[in-house]
Order: sequence, then C-alpha cells, then structure tokens
Amino acid sequence: MAIAVIFEGADVTQAQYDAVRREVVPDNKLIPGMLYHVAGPMNPGWRVVEVWESQQAADKFFTEKLGQSLQKNGISIKPSVMSVHNIFSS
Repeated sequence: MAIAVIFEGADVTQAQYDAVRREVVPDNKLIPGMLYHVAGPMNPGWRVVEVWESQQAADKFFTEKLGQSLQKNGISIKPSVMSVHNIFSS
C-alpha cells in the first residue's frame, strides 16, 4: 500500500534541504520505491512531501541514507505518515 510521508520543519532552511538532497539524491532522480517528491518553503521553515510505494521502501531509504544526512545537517524532525487512498497523475 502506498504511503505519503510529510516532513515539516519550522527551523529547516532551504540551504539545509539542498545539502541533504545533494547527499542522498545527487542526480535528482527518484529513489527505488519513491513515486513523488515535492519540497518547498512554508512559513516558517521547509516542507517535504513524498509518496512511496510502501512503508518498507520508505523505511529502507530512511535507514540507509536519509537518517544520517538529516543528522549531519542538523535536522531533527519526525515525519508524519498517512496511507494513500488515491493518486491522480497526468
């Protein structure tokens, strides 16, 4: 079952986001199991929304890559996760 993962960090900057992104996906391509990735500013901070094919795919990426990069770049946010009922795409 697909899931959506939402990161909202009031203290996260675009520079921190860009540093993490360069470390974990330097070629700007989707990770295996990731369907969508969207990121942008919120007031205050930064928001990232991802849709994954499964919780297992997301957990693997977070454990093997993302967690270390977030820690290295001073980001300590817990994502919220929801089951995806429907996806529309063009």
